[in-house]
Amino acid sequence: MTVPEMAIAVLLAPAFLYLVLRTCQVFLGNGQGMRAGFETGASKTIGDRETQEDAFGIRETEDGVMAVLADGMGKSFGGKLAAETAVEAFLQVFEDETAFYNPQYSFRKAFNGANRGILKRLNGVQGCASVTAVMIKGRKLYYAAAGNVKAAVYRNRELVPVSSGHTISALAQKKYEEGRLTREEALSLLGRHRLYNFVGRDGFKDIEFFDAPISLYGGEYVVLMSDGLYETARWKDMEDCLEDAGDCQKKAYALIELVNRSQAADRDNASAVLVKCR
Repeated sequence: MTVPEMAIAVLLAPAFLYLVLRTCQVFLGNGQGMRAGFETGASKTIGDRETQEDAFGIRETEDGVMAVLADGMGKSFGGKLAAETAVEAFLQVFEDETAFYNPQYSFRKAFNGANRGILKRLNGVQGCASVTAVMIKGRKLYYAAAGNVKAAVYRNRELVPVSSGHTISALAQKKYEEGRLTREEALSLLGRHRLYNFVGRDGFKDIEFFDAPISLYGGEYVVLMSDGLYETARWKDMEDCLEDAGDCQKKAYALIELVNRSQAADRDNASAVLVKCR
């Protein structure tokens, strides 16, 4: 090899190495919506409402994935701003990859940041949000919630909720199990979906955390759902959507189409966020 040829080879080597690395990234699934062993998808619909008050976000790193869904409530775009502010707070916390090493601390930091951010941004305008977030790291699922956005896991053809939520109905069931309500008292409160906890209020502190991380074995779908989805679509229809062929994005579209095709009156905003552990 001549000296000029050697010089050209040295100059081209970095470009060749970069091309090889980029090719490996594609085949290893490091593209959009597919990284570190995960696949993601999300979709939402405005329903029959005038404003879309749902917001979601997904943060993927080499260490894991975090997904958050916020369902805003309020007037004069207060709910929309509250939901967007909450999602921004979570994405900011989990922008630091060290957040994946202490899930409960990171969730608490994000929820408190979301609460402060909403109160500051709205400055007296009525607005708040239900928020649920999940984090997957090392095939372990962690979740935290405030309000009534549900987190669920689909495996073995069954969609199983993992979060309880902060509705009067869920509170009644909890107090009955603790022996603090009679059966008759609890039954009288079941079915009441009014919220007693959410972000965007003074004195916020009640966060529903995972008792222990949930083990994932590969192939499961972790699903975040706003009440506009799970209170409109039949649970069996949602399971059928998740069982059908297609990637996470296709399944998210299919879930939301259940609401779009529904004949229910006054359909709420509906959102779905999916994460598949491959």
